[in-house]
Amino acid sequence: MIRYFCEDIRFTYKNKLANNRWLKMVAGSEIRKIGDINVIFCSDNYILDVNMKYLQHDYFTDIITFDYCEGKVLSGDLFISVDSVRENSIEFGTDFEEELHRVIVHGVLHLIGYDDHTDEDKKVMRQKENYYLQMRSQI
Repeated sequence: MIRYFCEDIRFTYKNKLANNRWLKMVAGSEIRKIGDINVIFCSDNYILDVNMKYLQHDYFTDIITFDYCEGKVLSGDLFISVDSVRENSIEFGTDFEEELHRVIVHGVLHLIGYDDHTDEDKKVMRQKENYYLQMRSQI
């Protein structure tokens, strides 16, 4: 089950059912199943606190993924900074909603096992994001 929460901001995420169908398709395409995924929308300051407290990283980010997967079942917490997503959409000239979906699928790809530490990993991750964003536009 995919659930959506807000921590320290007011934010309304629309199209939850369509998003859930899409993420189930993503998981199925990667031979996985959706377990319990929490998508937590928050501010830059909130995600910075999470980053410092749990990862000892002193910087802002658009998403932090905590992986609780067991076998082929995807479970985890996706903390998403709406502030950073908004800034990224302006910087990259994309629609806010498209950038938000990119960040959400990015987190799910981490749960699946993809990483983005090396340039090659980042390239694979970006290709997967683009592929699944294209898939989303067809549902």
